[in-house]
Amino acid sequence: MEGDFSLIALFWQAHWVVKGVMLGLITCSVWVWAIAIDKLFLYSRTRRSMDRFEQAFWSGESIEELYRVLSAKPTQSMAACFVAAMREWKRSFEGHARSFAGLQMRIEKVMNVSIAREVERLERRLLVLATVGSAGPFVGLFGTVWGIMTSFQAIAGSKNTSLAVVAPGIAEALFATAIGLIAAIPATIFYNKFSSEVNRQAQRLEGFADEFSAILSRQIDERG
Repeated sequence: MEGDFSLIALFWQAHWVVKGVMLGLITCSVWVWAIAIDKLFLYSRTRRSMDRFEQAFWSGESIEELYRVLSAKPTQSMAACFVAAMREWKRSFEGHARSFAGLQMRIEKVMNVSIAREVERLERRLLVLATVGSAGPFVGLFGTVWGIMTSFQAIAGSKNTSLAVVAPGIAEALFATAIGLIAAIPATIFYNKFSSEVNRQAQRLEGFADEFSAILSRQIDERG
């Protein structure tokens, strides 16, 4: 409709290339929010899991009993790091070889691998947020440039430069940039927030690994 500047009208009046850009950006925006909601629940579950494990670990309960309980079910996060270290520990002592040379290094290695897997799980799909956050405004700008070019071609064809002729095309074009920003701004905010959360949880895992490694190292010295 001529002179209609509603968002739906701006979309339907836009060139098909600009429409494609808008639809792509809207899809990315929905994807960003879906990832953000999933990550919020994931990080909350992981923090609670770490809290429960640390409470059980430092409660004075036997680590052998804790290992027996945790190894019987799938584990993640700090519990997975603990189970991996204890599994390597028990393999070394259940074998006939009584040499402890390299045991400390093997335990640290398996814990580092477990931490790396956990960080990879926490970081999954964060690259999508970074990509949308950095590329979204430029994709929207591409739609804007294309829309303005189309508007200028229409102006040249009609030989009419009045504001009533120019304004609708410019508004349609700028709408693409607005959608790009709507997709990019939350993506950038969520990426920065989640990256910080991953770093905090990784540091927490590394701190536990260092403490547990020291505990096992003392036991190795006592048995050696």
